[in-house]
Amino acid sequence: MPASIHSARVVHHEPGQRVRVCAPGRLHLGFLDPAGTLGRRFGSLGLVIDGFETVVEIGPADTDTYTAAGPAALSELERALAHVAALRCQSGRHASLHLHLRQVLPAHAGFGSGTQLALAVGRAFAVWQGLDVATPQLAAWLGRGQRSGVGIAGFDQGGLLLDGGPGPQGQAAPVLARLTLPEDWRVIVVLDPRQQGLAGSAEKEALARLAPLPQAVAAELCHRVLMQVLPGAADAQFDAFARGLTRMQALLGAHFAPAQAAGAYASAAVARAMHGIAECAGEGGAGIGQSSWGPTGFAVVPSADAAQALLAAARESIDPLLAVHAVRARNHGARIELLPASQRAA
Repeated sequence: MPASIHSARVVHHEPGQRVRVCAPGRLHLGFLDPAGTLGRRFGSLGLVIDGFETVVEIGPADTDTYTAAGPAALSELERALAHVAALRCQSGRHASLHLHLRQVLPAHAGFGSGTQLALAVGRAFAVWQGLDVATPQLAAWLGRGQRSGVGIAGFDQGGLLLDGGPGPQGQAAPVLARLTLPEDWRVIVVLDPRQQGLAGSAEKEALARLAPLPQAVAAELCHRVLMQVLPGAADAQFDAFARGLTRMQALLGAHFAPAQAAGAYASAAVARAMHGIAECAGEGGAGIGQSSWGPTGFAVVPSADAAQALLAAARESIDPLLAVHAVRARNHGARIELLPASQRAA
């Protein structure tokens, strides 16, 4: 059995061992002030979830070898190779390695796939080489965390996370709050596998075309987070949490609607599904919205039974081609495993 540890920064291992890192997906629940009306831009609320992971393995090899399990992982291999090159440049370590992408998060779908791939490769490389490098430093080496810090903090800690936006010199966004969601709560995740959200230059262009978010709206977003969403999670007051999150998403959905095909949602099919779930849940019955640019919608509900009942009630609104999951919040970060020297990637 592999040795396993959560959220480790440095793990000592025997020569020849492989390192496996399982990095969790996260939902981006919204920015607080993307226009920086007080001088500091963005600020993010995010939630790490179970059921979605990027899994990377690195170990010794006679010559560099790169492999991937399946088409989705193969499509991310070039990015992984670029991360290895950057890590070698930054660390000065150039030993030959075997990198294997065992599993990847859906790309450009609101799960933070780019950051989690970078950090999984970075942490596996650091552990394998015995480098004492903090996750924010790995993120800086690999060009991640330029707007949101919840993916970086989520990799280390999991949970419900609030960050304060990147620093004035581009420093990683500081974590202002980290809470665990109540164990009974569930997250319905609705993904349209036929689409991808905006990323890269297309995302930058879309943000540049949008009108600045008014300060009054940013103020309400901050108020909702600090006095509804976070206290609701901390005290297990689901109604307050759900109302605050849904209102946040309504405000942000209206702001980003000009850049999306289906108004507040990127996918028309996801929009129909989420509207159906919201109607069946009633006000305060679910915290509903879209993660980042989508095409993934979410509904936080108070229990597994509530998730099952809502999905049954809203089934006529849910396109059968959508991928629908009911998962837990993940209250821990990445998992690091040390594989025996004889165990090779499959």
